[in-house]
Amino acid sequence: MAIAGIALFIFGFSYLKGKNLLDDSIIIYAKYDNVEGLKPSTPVTINGYAIGKVLDIYFEDESSGVLIVKMDVDTRFKFSNNSKAELFQNGFIGGKAVQIIPAYDDAPDAKNGDYLASKTKEGMMELVNERLTPLQEKIEKVMSETDTLLVGFNNTFDAKAQADLKNSIASLNATVNSFNATAKSLNSLIDTNKSKLDNTLANFEATSGNLSTMTDKMAQVDIAKTVKDLQATIKKFDNVMASVENGKGSIGKLLKDEKLYENLSGASKQMEELLEDMKLNPKRYVHFSLFGKKAKQYDAEGNEIKDKK
Repeated sequence: MAIAGIALFIFGFSYLKGKNLLDDSIIIYAKYDNVEGLKPSTPVTINGYAIGKVLDIYFEDESSGVLIVKMDVDTRFKFSNNSKAELFQNGFIGGKAVQIIPAYDDAPDAKNGDYLASKTKEGMMELVNERLTPLQEKIEKVMSETDTLLVGFNNTFDAKAQADLKNSIASLNATVNSFNATAKSLNSLIDTNKSKLDNTLANFEATSGNLSTMTDKMAQVDIAKTVKDLQATIKKFDNVMASVENGKGSIGKLLKDEKLYENLSGASKQMEELLEDMKLNPKRYVHFSLFGKKAKQYDAEGNEIKDKK
């Protein structure tokens, strides 16, 4: 009876501590810098399925501050000692829990007393805080700049500036009213001269039609034939110029025959001498007598030739 009582006491005490003596399990460990609210009896899971629980949490030593998490894991689930014990947030506002990320490799299976590599997964609140902190800083900076801008705006718009702004607005209203009056006058002018405007538009439309007709006629002209005739004319002119250049024809001979040029030059010189002599000795060439007197004769040197009787 005493032995049975002691055994029952040990079994009940172990059960209350979270360890069932009838289960085949091993004890494994993991080290963390911060367990963030992890408590004993918290389930240990693989892929969301509970395979054990946390037995104890304690410091490795008094100076390091490293926490050791002792876990009881069912041996029916095999995983290598390269697996990781990840600390994660269990629910949106719940506490922390541990999940085993199994490594299925050629390493030996985890056994009693092994230490698994540890890692910590950020929870929802940590992620929100991580995203909101920069946003909060930006908002604070914008609010500060806005406050500075408002202060500067208030300092700028003093009583004189406000009065000037009112005057500007009044001037703007006057300008708008003047523009409205001008628009009314313009509308009235258009209404008065509507018939003239209609006639002008009609004339413009007729002119456009005539221009279109002229353009169509110009488009119908045989431009290719005109260009061909022009090319033929230019070719003929080139032939004429080539003939002149080669000394053919009257113009070519006149331009290219040096002898003809010399004859013309000599004739021109003689004509010039003749005209000069006529100016100096007009009596040699013109003889005039009112009473029938015989005109005097002169020789080539201008001497009078007297008749021999």
